[in-house]
Amino acid sequence: MEESLVQKHEEESEEKRVRWSGFSEEMRRISVIAGPMVAVVSSQYLLQIVATMIVGHLGELYLSSAALAISLAGVSGFSLLMGMASGLETICGQAYGAQQYQKIGLQTYTAIFSLILVCIPLSVLWLNMENILVFMGQDPLISHESGKFTLWLLPALFAFAILQPLVRYYQIQSMILPMLATSFVTLTIHIPLCWALVFKTRLNNVGGALAVSISMWSNVIMLGLYMRYSSACAKTRAPISLDLFKGMWEFFRFAIPSAVMVCLEWWSYELLILLSGLLPNPALETSVLSVCLNTISTLYTIPFGIGAAASTRVANELGAGKPHAARVAVLAAMSLAVIETSVVSATLFACRHFFGYVFSNEKEVIDYVTVMAPLVCISVILDSLQGVQTGIARGCGWQHLGVYVNLGAFYLCGIPVAVILAFVVRVGGKGLWIGIQCGALVQTILLSVITSNINWEKQAIKARKRLFDDELV
Repeated sequence: MEESLVQKHEEESEEKRVRWSGFSEEMRRISVIAGPMVAVVSSQYLLQIVATMIVGHLGELYLSSAALAISLAGVSGFSLLMGMASGLETICGQAYGAQQYQKIGLQTYTAIFSLILVCIPLSVLWLNMENILVFMGQDPLISHESGKFTLWLLPALFAFAILQPLVRYYQIQSMILPMLATSFVTLTIHIPLCWALVFKTRLNNVGGALAVSISMWSNVIMLGLYMRYSSACAKTRAPISLDLFKGMWEFFRFAIPSAVMVCLEWWSYELLILLSGLLPNPALETSVLSVCLNTISTLYTIPFGIGAAASTRVANELGAGKPHAARVAVLAAMSLAVIETSVVSATLFACRHFFGYVFSNEKEVIDYVTVMAPLVCISVILDSLQGVQTGIARGCGWQHLGVYVNLGAFYLCGIPVAVILAFVVRVGGKGLWIGIQCGALVQTILLSVITSNINWEKQAIKARKRLFDDELV
C-alpha cells in the first residue's frame, strides 16, 4: 500500500534513465534558485562584515572587540538558530511537493515561535558575555567593549530567529526574488546607516551593532509584509492559531540534528583560530588563519546557495513522490558544484600571490598567505562538495547522519590531527589547517558514500508516508 504513494511511472525502468533533456532542465532549475540564493546569503553575511570594517576605523581596540563579539555571537547564537531553521527545509520542502500548502505557513509560524523561545536563554548568555570573556582570560578592556557590542546585538538575535524561518519559507517555494530584493535594499540602507551611527553619534563602536540590529529587523519586516499581503503567498499563508503548538515536536525532531550538524562544523573552525593563539608566533599565525578562514567563509556562500537549491528540489520531488526526479536533482546539483569549484579554486590559485593584499599590507602575512593558498584551494573544493551534499541531506531529512559524520570527521579525525601536526610535529598554523582539512576530506568522503547509496524509492515512500500520516492525525 505504501508503494502506491509513489507515482507508478517512476517505477518503470525506462523512466529511471537520466536523459540529457531532463538533466539540463534540472540544471537550469537549480541554477535559477542557487544564483539569487548566493546573493541573498552574501548580502546577509555582509551586514556584519560592513559593521566590522566601519568600526575598525575607530581604532585597533574597537576593531578587535567588534570582531571578537561578532565571532562569539556567531558561535553562541546565529549558528544555532540558522541550523535549527534548516529543519524546515525537510518539513516544508516535502510538504510543498505533496501540495500540503497550509502546513508550510503553519510550520513557519511554529519555527518562529520555537526559535524565539530558544533566544531567551541565549540572551542571558549574551548579557554576561563580558564576564565570560574575562573568565576565559581575555583582556579586560577588549572584554568590556565586546560585551557592550554584544549587548546591542541582542535585537539582531531575535530578528535572526524570525528571519531564518522566513528565508526557508520562501526558499522551499523557489520564491527567491522577494528575498533578493529585500536583502539588497537592506544592505543598501545598512552601509550609510552604520557609518552615521558610528561616526555621527556618540555611540561609536556600538553604533555598528545597533545598525546590524536595525537592518536585520528591516529585512524581517519587509519579508513579513510580503508574506502577509502578496498574492504569491496566498496558498501557503495560514492563519496564526494554537495549531502552531502541535507542530513543535515535528519541528524540533528535525531542527535539533540540523543545528548540531551545522554547529559541529562551525565550531571546529572557530577552535582552529583559538588553537592558533597558542603557537610560538600567535599574532602572525592567527592573522594568516583568519585570512584563510574569511576567504573560504566568503566563497562558501556559493556552494551554500547551490546546496539550498538542491535541498529545495530534492525535498519537493520526494514530497511529490518522484524518486527519479529527486535523483536527477542530486546529479545536477553535484555537477554544478564540480563546475563551480573548478572555476573558483583555479581562479584563487592563479591569484595566490595577490589575494592576501585584500586583508593586509604586511609582507610577512602576504608571503605566508601565498604559501597557504594551495591548501585554501583544496578547502574550497571540499567545501563545495560537502556544502551541496549537506543540502541534499536536509532535503532527504537525514540530518542525524550528518551529525555523526561531522562529529567523527572533525572531532575524532580533523582536530586531533591538527593538534599533532601543529604542536608535536611543529608545523605551525599550516599544520592546523592541514589537520582540519583532513577532517573535511573525511566528511566529504562519508557524505559521498551516503549520498551515492540512497534508495530514492524508499526515501519517497518514507516522505509521503510521514506527510500523510501527519495529515490524518
